[in-house]
Order: sequence, then structure tokens, then C-alpha cells
Amino acid sequence: MALIEPYVAAYGAFAVFVIIYFESLGAPLPGESLLVAVSAIAAHGDVNLVHALLAAFAGAVLGDSTGYAIGHFGGRPLLLRYGGYVKLTPERLGELERLFRSKGMWIVMGARFVAILRQLNGLIAGSVAMPWPHFLVANAIGAVAWVLVWGLGPYLAVDSFRTILRF
Repeated sequence: MALIEPYVAAYGAFAVFVIIYFESLGAPLPGESLLVAVSAIAAHGDVNLVHALLAAFAGAVLGDSTGYAIGHFGGRPLLLRYGGYVKLTPERLGELERLFRSKGMWIVMGARFVAILRQLNGLIAGSVAMPWPHFLVANAIGAVAWVLVWGLGPYLAVDSFRTILRF
């Protein structure tokens, strides 16, 4: 986190957007840690929390949407060709597609809170042909919840802890 904090302090919401975008697209970056750090920095008044949280939301939705597009236009052939290396047979791919048709919105919303699934969320949804409107709604709802839990939650908790520590 010490590597990211100076960028957030220097570039503010833009740095938050870029980091969350690439994390949502699949890069192994620390999304939750970034949002907690942004909360702490905002509590000191060095970053505008509203701008940072809006940037995190936009980065999360656009990053996952980019992953969806990549999966939609090229993921299925790759899964059929190389899926066997990760034990994803055509039968299992069919099961995954059925699962996304019936529970895809819940999967996309919930995957936002699980580290590896968050990075692969859009790619998988696009690869298994989840309908775009369903993905976009679930992606936005999941992103709002995730940003509020990890970005606003710690910010509000800091004030609560300060009150508790005074007693």
C-alpha cells in the first residue's frame, strides 16, 4: 500500500480510477486496500472522498465492462480451446452458461467482494454470453455496494472510533 498512497495523495481521484479500472479488468491490484487508504487519507482532508468514491465506482464499472467486452468477443473460443488445462470441459462450460443464465446477476454482484472473482468477473460473464443489460445492472449494483463498504465504511468507522477513544 505504501507504493500506492503517494499516487493517491498526488493525483487523487484520477489515481483511484486508474487503479480500480485495471484491477477490475484483471490486474492483481489491491482494490479494497486502496479504498480503505483513500478513506483514511480523506479523513485527514487530503483527498475529496466523494470524488474518490465516484472515481472508484466509474473505474469498477468500466473495468468490468471492458472485461465483459473482451470475454464476449474472444473469450468463448479461448475457453473451448484452452479450458481443458483448468479442467473446464465443454460440458462444464455449458453448466457455467446455464448457471449464469439463471443466477448471473447474483454472481456478478457477489463476485465484486471476492478478490480473484472480482478480476475475472467481466471476462467470465462475457465469455458465457450473459446478456449485456443484465450484466451492466448487476455490475453497477455490485460496484456501488463494494465502493460504499470499502470506501465509505472505513471513513465512517474512523469517526466512530475517535468517539469511542475519547471515552
